[in-house]
Amino acid sequence: MEKVKWVECPRDAWQGFSRPIPTEEKVAFLHRLLEAGFRHLDLTSFVSPKWVPQMADAEAVLAALPPPEGRTYLAIVANERGLERALKAPNLTHVGYPFSLSETFQRKNTNRSIEDSWPLVAEMVRATEGRLGLVVYLSMAFGNPYGDPWSLEAVLEAIGRLRALGVREIALADTYGVAEASRIQEVLGEAVARFGPEGLGAHLHARPEGVLAKVEAVLGAGVRWLEGALAGVGGCPFAGDELVGNLPTEKVLPHLEAQGLTTGVDMRALPLLAEEAARLRLLYG
Repeated sequence: MEKVKWVECPRDAWQGFSRPIPTEEKVAFLHRLLEAGFRHLDLTSFVSPKWVPQMADAEAVLAALPPPEGRTYLAIVANERGLERALKAPNLTHVGYPFSLSETFQRKNTNRSIEDSWPLVAEMVRATEGRLGLVVYLSMAFGNPYGDPWSLEAVLEAIGRLRALGVREIALADTYGVAEASRIQEVLGEAVARFGPEGLGAHLHARPEGVLAKVEAVLGAGVRWLEGALAGVGGCPFAGDELVGNLPTEKVLPHLEAQGLTTGVDMRALPLLAEEAARLRLLYG
């Protein structure tokens, strides 16, 4: 069976909850994910607790996990201070930087312009070399709702510039969940044609009825790295559509398996894990 890299994103699921999830509950859920065979987790972020209080326990969560031993534990960082924390954190294997191709969204999300983000990415490449993996998330990669300039060539230029800096892992994100499947396949297909499929991924948000069409668009473009969250929890807090969420793991993974694609995750564990993810949203969302 052909392998697909599936990144489970509890961090994306939890960050917008209104009440903090107790650290021990986070850790227990993450342990269940590992026991079910999930090997790639986007599980926390090193950002100011003033802005994202849910992630104030990042170091404690990481310290309570088993050693990665070939798995990836990723945390999002948005500035130099976050990078400093990440470099000292226990068990962490990767950091991710959210780099928007929309000037408006980049300022909203990181309080930094696109121009000012390039030196930070270069510093991340230098600082993480030989220590941590680095993933850059190109958000608004398929367009934006602000009227900011967007073009396919601009997306490809950004990927090329990141590659030139030494960034090997780049995920294109449909941040607001509004891109049509046809555009997703076009953009990813052109990226694969120019740079090859290795190290290219897709982090998509969608309404429930659009999930599988977007998954098929990714696969049709030749990309084999997808991301999502159990029960479809999370998504972009700025989207203004509560039906837009992460790709629901329990729906996508069986769909992949039916096509002869494997993630290594135990399909039998998905229903209960999805129930638990939904329970956490009910309790703390």
